[in-house]
Amino acid sequence: MPIIPVSQAFVVLEGDTLAKAGVIEPKLIKFQNGPAIVQALLAGQLDMAYLGIGPAMVARAKGADIKVVASNIVEQISVIALGELAPYFAEGTKRSAFERFTADKGRKPVIATFPRGSVPETVLQYWLRNQLAIDPATIEIIYQGAAQVQQALLTGAVDGAAILEPVVSIISSKLPAARVVAQGSELFPNQPGAVLVVRDKLLKEHPQLVQALVAAHVQATEQLKTAPETAVDAVRKYVGGGRLSRDIVLQSLQNSQQSFEADPNAILASTRVMRDFQTEIGTLKTPVDLDTLFDTSVYDQLP
Repeated sequence: MPIIPVSQAFVVLEGDTLAKAGVIEPKLIKFQNGPAIVQALLAGQLDMAYLGIGPAMVARAKGADIKVVASNIVEQISVIALGELAPYFAEGTKRSAFERFTADKGRKPVIATFPRGSVPETVLQYWLRNQLAIDPATIEIIYQGAAQVQQALLTGAVDGAAILEPVVSIISSKLPAARVVAQGSELFPNQPGAVLVVRDKLLKEHPQLVQALVAAHVQATEQLKTAPETAVDAVRKYVGGGRLSRDIVLQSLQNSQQSFEADPNAILASTRVMRDFQTEIGTLKTPVDLDTLFDTSVYDQLP
């Protein structure tokens, strides 16, 4: 997906790691949301993928032979409110903001996010139910892909969104009245985000290739954490198709700088929390064994 949480993919693609590992012309397939990647994994169309941990669990539960070998990012979701809704978060409690908006406007606030089962949708539901302790029916949620959410925000078709970078930076730059009203750990502590998965067959038949990929992933993560300005050109090529300004891409990377996390061990506990929550609300309908979904051995064996 052309989003900041998978920036490691773009840094690796623009480097020489894959070529050194014998992968000369990798076929890159772009998607607008995680559930679409799930279908491609189930159809056997992908050898590796960068996607949200939520869709990764769904794919594994439905029989995809995939392993999470690295994490990309944690706590990367933001809730952004547009001009009419934002003031209700500036005064009074966040818990009552939606209710006060409805009382004044005579309608529920409309919030956009990714499709059901995606990480942004799951985090939005977790925030509403577990952090604010309010009924999700208090708001109207619409489910869209990244480009559609951005367009809905820009046209004022919605009142806000639970969304990722670079959409947050784009909206903040174009709509001065928009405000980030909740983000990161406030929504879901140590929330697992995007991950790198590989097909189990690839891991077994080409372990050195997977090892080279994970090593490059770790190196890219360190670059994004310590010197995001050096990754702007690589990320900009894929996020927004080169149409986003360097300033927006840099701002998006800087906003995410401290959230990039490569160690899969760091998200094991919070993934269990997310799995149990998705099971509770019905977006994960088949049990998934996280011990079989995760394979930390490649990461653990890196020098």
